[in-house]
Amino acid sequence: MSDADAFCDLFPQAYLAFHRRDGRRSELTNASRAVLTHLISSGPITVGDAARHLDRAQSVVSDIVTQLEGHGLVEREADPADRRRTLVWLTDAGLARLRNDSDVLDRALVAAAMERLDDVTRRGLLDGLTALITSTQGSLPTQGKEHP
Repeated sequence: MSDADAFCDLFPQAYLAFHRRDGRRSELTNASRAVLTHLISSGPITVGDAARHLDRAQSVVSDIVTQLEGHGLVEREADPADRRRTLVWLTDAGLARLRNDSDVLDRALVAAAMERLDDVTRRGLLDGLTALITSTQGSLPTQGKEHP
């Protein structure tokens, strides 16, 4: 059995051991998630800029931003370069919600398992996985990835 075969055979077991079991990741709608995701990649922007990027009416994006603001996930701030413009940006709570929403693995389960490993094994696991991912640079398909 090749190392690739061994990894591919082990990966589903790792996923089953550590995947999130808490059902729906969050109450974020797809539209809200799209706005938050775009903000994280773009930085503070106007509602109009977000609407153009998301190909939605400005009024629709403004309503989404208002709802997100009501939940403390975004805030509006005056543009320091032009006080007539208002920028929208993620709050710390918005960043945390987006991170939690995108988690595939249960961080508590992984942390508990990692605690049971000795330092050398834990470091080897992290270094090995990092090296495996790094070795793919430039060769991973970009299909399905959003580009700002």
